[in-house]
Amino acid sequence: MRQRLIVDAHEDIAWATLALGRDYLRSARETRRLEEGTEAARRNGQCMLGLPEWLEGHIALICGSIYLTPHRVPELSWDPQSYRDAEEAYRRANEQVDAYERLADRSDRIRLVTDLTSLEEVLASWEGETPQVGIIPALEGADPIRRKEDVEHWYRRGVRLVGLAWAAGSRYAGGNRNPGPLTDEGRDLLETLAEFNLILDVSHLAEEAFWEVLDRYEGPIVATHSNPRAFVPTPRHLSDPMIRALVEREGVIGVVPYNRFLKPDWTLADGKEAVKLQDVAAAIDHVCQVAGDAAHVGLGSDFDGGFGAEAAPAGIDTVADLQKIGDALAERGFSDTDIRAILSENWLRVFRAAFPSHA
Repeated sequence: MRQRLIVDAHEDIAWATLALGRDYLRSARETRRLEEGTEAARRNGQCMLGLPEWLEGHIALICGSIYLTPHRVPELSWDPQSYRDAEEAYRRANEQVDAYERLADRSDRIRLVTDLTSLEEVLASWEGETPQVGIIPALEGADPIRRKEDVEHWYRRGVRLVGLAWAAGSRYAGGNRNPGPLTDEGRDLLETLAEFNLILDVSHLAEEAFWEVLDRYEGPIVATHSNPRAFVPTPRHLSDPMIRALVEREGVIGVVPYNRFLKPDWTLADGKEAVKLQDVAAAIDHVCQVAGDAAHVGLGSDFDGGFGAEAAPAGIDTVADLQKIGDALAERGFSDTDIRAILSENWLRVFRAAFPSHA
């Protein structure tokens, strides 16, 4: 298997660190051993992330989410990272950025990436003996932005991507579980986000809010972890017209290797084997067919954010196995140039256009 650099546009590292007590300097398999029979394993499945697996899989860059659950969502009321109001969301989100900073402080193999200098230095490190894993902080849901003046605070803390809402929606926009347009606060916030050239992530947005964002937002727009609705027809995913609209804005769509996002009505009882690596390749190929090229799709694993290895396709046990998606694409007839674009270069194009030269 040929090793290519990978950019993973969505991993829930800080949330799982604080909510589940996972230490991501450990290997995923060691975490599984320690969690066997625990509530963490029951609620989130088998751990898929860890520094050894990032290095093994050549995962050069990760968008590390700052993910919080609204306390009003009943099935997530157990989550110690849930919030009741904007002040609590602001405090907990700062704790998650702190968690990323601590992780980088504890290992010289992990580095926060917030500008072009750190981006290129992390990429260059893979040509040497001590490659680094770069983490780009990404705000998944904008409720931690108490008021638009907070955008500068989050920018200074290293946030480079912002999603207006998680599934349950936010003060700023409807989400895929709670449909609705942008609110007046959301429309106002877009102007401030654009001033900082922040990358706007439309994953989880309600479709009404999605189309309004595409019409109103002047900065870069992506979907870090969203799949084609053609495969699983729910509001969580992107219709072909939505995909085309993102392509017209030079956006990139991160396909999620999660069985429920690849096969309708899949459940754990169906088992891993019911979904294959070729199903991931087919979802990627669908985006390429709608786009007319391979320049607007990438990976956004969503690993360690609510599902584990038992809910990933056969052949994917940890994040290191994302490499196998390149081989599945090759079997489907993709060229090496297109595979490299999908695994890393499409996301790198977006980051290089949006990031400042220096933090």
